[in-house]
Amino acid sequence: MLLDVFLAVGLLASTSSQLRPDGSSIGPGEICLAIWIVLTLAREAGRLGPPITGALFLLVVFWTVFAFAMCVGTMTAYAIGDVHDPIWFVHDIFAYAFVAPISCLTAVEPGAERRLNRVAWLVTILGSGWLALQVAHGWGLISLGDIDPWEWDRFRGFCDNANQLALVCAIMGLLSLHLAEASSGIVPRLLAFVCGTIMIFVGRLTKSDAFLLVLLIAVPSFIVLKLRTWQDHSDQNLNLRSALATVCVLATPVMLAFSIPVGISVGDSGKLAIEEMTRGGATGETEGDLRLRIHLWNEAIRRGLASGTLGLGPGPHLKIPPPIAAGRNSVNQPSHVEHPEVGLFPNFEAHNTLLDLFVQGGLLAVAAIVWLAAKAFAMTYRVRLDALTALIVGIATFSFFHLIVRHPIVWFAISFCLVTAGNARWLPATRRVQINDIPPVRTRLFPVRSVNEVG
Repeated sequence: MLLDVFLAVGLLASTSSQLRPDGSSIGPGEICLAIWIVLTLAREAGRLGPPITGALFLLVVFWTVFAFAMCVGTMTAYAIGDVHDPIWFVHDIFAYAFVAPISCLTAVEPGAERRLNRVAWLVTILGSGWLALQVAHGWGLISLGDIDPWEWDRFRGFCDNANQLALVCAIMGLLSLHLAEASSGIVPRLLAFVCGTIMIFVGRLTKSDAFLLVLLIAVPSFIVLKLRTWQDHSDQNLNLRSALATVCVLATPVMLAFSIPVGISVGDSGKLAIEEMTRGGATGETEGDLRLRIHLWNEAIRRGLASGTLGLGPGPHLKIPPPIAAGRNSVNQPSHVEHPEVGLFPNFEAHNTLLDLFVQGGLLAVAAIVWLAAKAFAMTYRVRLDALTALIVGIATFSFFHLIVRHPIVWFAISFCLVTAGNARWLPATRRVQINDIPPVRTRLFPVRSVNEVG
């Protein structure tokens, strides 16, 4: 249980960059994760190695191919004389070397599903309190020192930027949806719904367009998948009234999270209501963000093709766009906002996971991450884990606007999906499994139903 606490706290605090000492890339989250890795490796060394299961095999294959792609990219950059920023080159190497063991060790059997379920509950419950603490500090209800929780009018909590917090809220919100769906009993379901509501509300405070798109794509995807599951289980006498009532209950956290900003806008004009749903709050700013993203994506494609689609190795490889370089020197810019420094080396990213990996590891790295995501989606879809399928959809949606493969919580979510679906995929498929066929699986924290009971 102590290892689970270290992992949960490390996942939550790893994105809280403002808690790190000035100029350091190591903080409380990284220390907790490092302790968890060392202790877990020591445990596995004592058992003379873990068995190679389906989920672990997929992750080991991915990281092997990924590392090979990064090595090829580094050698290509050296061969063509491309200049690297040594600081960010080393930063990405350590980041990948840090998240790779986390993703693999969480999938180690025996008991991986039970451990991951306990950690998921800890992340959900502790994460809700962690977010509530940050909101209380941001609204001035409590004081936590010199931590600045706002980035202009966007809430960022203890993170360096609001998008990091939005990613955490998106993953934890969809994860809580799975816990609510799979749990037996009113209390754990209600707790999961309350935690999910808090996460979605805080995610809206970040004013992240990517977070909003995750809600608009992942939540309807979950509802469609759930209706498909109910259709397949029509022999369980589930009537239309019960189905619609369940859909309304599942959608309650989303509706509550949106009701506050929408309710504030009702007294204003319809234009303000629409602007409340966007990050910039103005059409011109949104269009400017779109043009900037298209410029960065074009540059990433150009740089990737210039390497012969082999990549240029870890680290950022794009030049800072002129608007951002000019904004860094603006007198109206808040002092807490950080931009990459203009120097001799390109040190900006495309803010798109596939394109950034295309620049770093070429087509091979892109093929590896697409293959892993497709496997996770197919496995959760096949065994009717609708909330986890929606989680994969949400992660893919967010990755379209940000480079997210360096965040430990992303790999925890992927490992959670692979392990949970992998342990269910060997069940007989020749007959329809009824609810009472398999006894419920109970954990030490909360009772959770078998995946065949979901729906």
